[in-house]
Amino acid sequence: MKPGNAKHMVGKGPFETHTDEYEEWFEENRFVYEAELRAVKKLLPAEGESIEIGVGSGRFALPLGIRLGIDPSMKMAEIAVKRGIEVHEGIAEDLPFDDGRFDFALMVTAICFLNDVKTALREAYRILKPGGALVIGFVDRTSPVGKKYERYKAENKFYREASFYSADEVVSLMTDAGFENFAFTQTIFRDLKDIDNTEVVKDGCGEGSFVVIRGEKQETEGGN
Repeated sequence: MKPGNAKHMVGKGPFETHTDEYEEWFEENRFVYEAELRAVKKLLPAEGESIEIGVGSGRFALPLGIRLGIDPSMKMAEIAVKRGIEVHEGIAEDLPFDDGRFDFALMVTAICFLNDVKTALREAYRILKPGGALVIGFVDRTSPVGKKYERYKAENKFYREASFYSADEVVSLMTDAGFENFAFTQTIFRDLKDIDNTEVVKDGCGEGSFVVIRGEKQETEGGN
């Protein structure tokens, strides 16, 4: 999968100095990117006020109709702004937005770069309206691609300090933050180098290397 959106947690240096390489990934891996988009879109609410946390260069926000994002890397944000995205400089662990503002929030390949995942998920929960949704797309640590990334991450300028998670671990972290009513999609069933045509998107998790999880904020403070 792409080399991440959220840069603030492990140092945004690579994303500031290698923006061209980041952008080239999407062109060179077009079918992977398109499959990820479809997997995310399947779980996104159809409408409502939205934000992408770790918006990067806007590669996901723009085609998914999200016009607001937050990111620590201003080099990446400059590209997103040119794509029509309003970008706030900031970090996932300290979101500069009011409680209950958004209907849904998106994080794509960002969770592995967070220093404090629990705080970031609590922040996402805070800014959502009751019944709002957080959608997280990520490389599953236990998948073939996840295992490969873990094995060679020391050699990767983007991933060398990343922490990958399994689907079960992400669900556990989201549950601790207060989310419930989980839904799943998955894609990328082959090695990236072998993908030269369309990848399918399936419900569930455990097969695909790219997993999307949607969790909902409780309708009331005490839950239903």
